[in-house]
Amino acid sequence: MIKIGLIGAGKMGISHLAILGANPEVEVTGVCDTSKMVTDFLSKHGKFNSFSDYVKMVDETKPEAAVVALPTKFHYAVIKHLLGRGIHVFAEKPFCLNVVQSEELVALAARQKVVNQTGYHNKFIGTFREMKKIVNSGVLGDIYHFVGESYGPVITKPKPGNWRSKPSEGGGCLMDYASHVIDLINDIISPIAEVRGSVLNSIFSENVEDAVYALLKLSNGVDGMLSVNWSDETYRKMSTTMTIIGTQGKAIANASELKVYLKQKGGDYVAGWNSRNITELTGQVDFNLRGEEYTLQLDYFIKAIQGKAPNTINSFNNALHTNRAIELIRSRAN
Repeated sequence: MIKIGLIGAGKMGISHLAILGANPEVEVTGVCDTSKMVTDFLSKHGKFNSFSDYVKMVDETKPEAAVVALPTKFHYAVIKHLLGRGIHVFAEKPFCLNVVQSEELVALAARQKVVNQTGYHNKFIGTFREMKKIVNSGVLGDIYHFVGESYGPVITKPKPGNWRSKPSEGGGCLMDYASHVIDLINDIISPIAEVRGSVLNSIFSENVEDAVYALLKLSNGVDGMLSVNWSDETYRKMSTTMTIIGTQGKAIANASELKVYLKQKGGDYVAGWNSRNITELTGQVDFNLRGEEYTLQLDYFIKAIQGKAPNTINSFNNALHTNRAIELIRSRAN
């Protein structure tokens, strides 16, 4: 049994708690949140040891690992404390507010030799995982262009300020949603090395951007585009799509479907158009909440702690590359 504590019982924290509670190899030793209403409810109805102070929770329950699902502005201090005590950490995205904080925590995690993971769940979606395999196989030929997109109705009218409207708390489309697409680009093709130009467009928000557009150059020399808009009412929910074009073919993937066009047969794919549904490409999970990917990422974290999987997917170092790209895009904004 892996003893895990949860720090932050908001929307994502409660989702993680449900998944952890259903895992037969996990014991949830404690839950921490600053809302007394939340902790009282969890203590009464969930029978969890609940705390308002995460240090006290760690002192009293002594978890081997912790899931941090707090607003991004709190990540650095909380994660640093946990790593300093030799505790394995799963942190929600984005990792930290800036590159300096991210670099320090990456180095500390390496020194402490603890498992570390960030919640970029798209890497655990079967269509995007298969797209990465296709790229690595070389069947697309020499890749020369890509487009990473995400659109949806998150902010569709002016609203009173909350964390989404505060840059100091990790708000804004770039940190909150574009980071997912940036992370996929870094992982599936190559890390972003240069930003040729970018636009951060405020549509309804006063203090943060609602749309992000950027021309990117990757470390392997491939050029491409990033386009993310969380004020697009033509979508029911946020929808992410990756398009990759090579000299021998093209691949298009979203959370539901993967389409591949090849000039000639390659691997499991015939010449011409191929289509595969997410149901063909997703492994079974014991507990499905909001999508298999959310369970798969926590299962992977637990297996990495147990030594059954390498700590290579969504490590803090991977998240550092995403933070670097975010700062590059912000620095080149017109």
